[in-house]
Amino acid sequence: MLISLFLAAFLAATVLPGSSEILLIAAQQRGYDPWLLLAVATSGNVLGSVLNYVMGRYLLRYQDRSWFPFKAEGLQRGERWFQRYGKWSLLLTWAPLVGDALTFVAGMMRVNAALFLLLVTIGKASRYAVLLGSMSLLFGS
Repeated sequence: MLISLFLAAFLAATVLPGSSEILLIAAQQRGYDPWLLLAVATSGNVLGSVLNYVMGRYLLRYQDRSWFPFKAEGLQRGERWFQRYGKWSLLLTWAPLVGDALTFVAGMMRVNAALFLLLVTIGKASRYAVLLGSMSLLFGS
């Protein structure tokens, strides 16, 4: 279950469609330690974001290719967020529609890797913590 959660969280942070929240909640309901779940889901999700960052840093020259993972609209949306909120926008990398593009744009903009990791980890861990806490309050696990 933990490996599946890690992989789902990793894939959810990349351009591939996926969601890790259902597995996270299922694992919590099965009695897994919430701190362990938080660590596994966060690490997988952050690692997926690191992949996006690396692609943004090194693969932008291929954006005209059919296999390129981001559409121009998504990149433009991410760039607008990044221009408006700067590096602090990385705290919102958990958000649908813009989150994956933000991590890619951070690579394009050559954001300091340590700062990238810190902000992305805070944002993604916060989302998972809120989800785990909410489920715990609702279902008492």
